[in-house]
Amino acid sequence: MAHVELSLTKAQSQGVGRSPLDLDPVTNLDRWVGVVGVAIEPCLIIDTDAVILATSPSCCELFELGDPSATVGRFLLGGVLQLVDFTAAKGELTGTEVDKIPPLLALSSARLARGLMRVQCGQKPGRVRTVDAIATPIWEGTRTTGSLTFFSEI
Repeated sequence: MAHVELSLTKAQSQGVGRSPLDLDPVTNLDRWVGVVGVAIEPCLIIDTDAVILATSPSCCELFELGDPSATVGRFLLGGVLQLVDFTAAKGELTGTEVDKIPPLLALSSARLARGLMRVQCGQKPGRVRTVDAIATPIWEGTRTTGSLTFFSEI
């Protein structure tokens, strides 16, 4: 089985502005929050309570969420993302189906999770996007402290 490691290093800031990576984060979760906040890819990070810690600008564009700072501190489901099923009626997901979406499954299983999601976008009813979501748990020592999810529109 392949093993992949990722290491983050502090960015060298030249000039007046500071990057979120220059803030000397304390935990792995803090490091990833800084990365997600400036990421080009559509992604978000949640803590173990499914509260959003950061969303990338492109994630907010994809799901028509507005300003990324408006999503921070809100619950992933029911507060920010409205998930719908894959039927023509586009009904709400049931509790057992919700537990299987990649961001939450990565938390509960402490493993990489991947799957398709249908998300109601913005405030307009019927405006739905299907995305491929890949989520990974974020570790602090031996415990999972959050999950990082990347989205790709289908």
